[in-house]
Amino acid sequence: MKENIGTERTFGTLRVRLEEEVAWLELNHGKANEMGKAEIGAFEGLCGWLEAGNARALVTSSRRVSSKGTPIFISGANVTERATWDTTAIKRHVRWQRAILARLRRAPVFHVAVVDGIALGWGTEFMLACDWRIAGPSARFGLPETSLGIVPGAGGVSELAMLVGLPQALRLGMTGEQVGPEEAHRIGLVDEIVPDIDAGLARAAALAAMVKRRSPTAVATFKAAALAGGGRSEDERRRLEAEAYEHCVDTGEAGIGRASFADIVGGGTATWGPFKAWRP
Repeated sequence: MKENIGTERTFGTLRVRLEEEVAWLELNHGKANEMGKAEIGAFEGLCGWLEAGNARALVTSSRRVSSKGTPIFISGANVTERATWDTTAIKRHVRWQRAILARLRRAPVFHVAVVDGIALGWGTEFMLACDWRIAGPSARFGLPETSLGIVPGAGGVSELAMLVGLPQALRLGMTGEQVGPEEAHRIGLVDEIVPDIDAGLARAAALAAMVKRRSPTAVATFKAAALAGGGRSEDERRRLEAEAYEHCVDTGEAGIGRASFADIVGGGTATWGPFKAWRP
């Protein structure tokens, strides 16, 4: 069941503000927005809340600044908490964080990241769980993991090349080179550049407003089918499209759209039915 507009929800170390079906997540935890066991658990709770249809869009940002004045989005994984863990515990934890980011990627919302600060390691991998990525002038991206004797474990190996291409993924992962907003935009790691975080949040709000006019079931179904089609044959992609389309028909959303056609083309919107998830 949807929650009331204006609701604030806390998921462990994460706080979400819900305004007119847009969930605003401003990261502000730990020493430098690092991601550890507590944060992974918090994102697991957030995923369940999103999957229940409580929001239409999610906007993730941070205004965190270090003691030296450095803007921070996500500084990376909380490696120090693993100091006393044995290898079994470490592998179990990284499998968990990989699964949670994959789950966040599939959440039935339009997820926009507004990054104006350091987004290293886990921060860069977090971008892979978003649908639209906006960078401000202080954004910095990079994968330092190989300098620590590991590889990125939350999508940096398995998914990054799908977004930026293999050569760029190899450059980032093998050299650890950091890139700013212009280079990140050139290689496709981010989709837009803005002059500051406020401009980025305003752009995110405008995109979310467009999403809110549309059927929540149709929007989520489009995302699910598009993601499921990655790497499959043309026949398989078309099969997924057919199933997605027929889900919208079977749930009644297509009928609502037809009945409201004049209002929609006139600049209005329809009174859509409740969100009904579709799983490929």
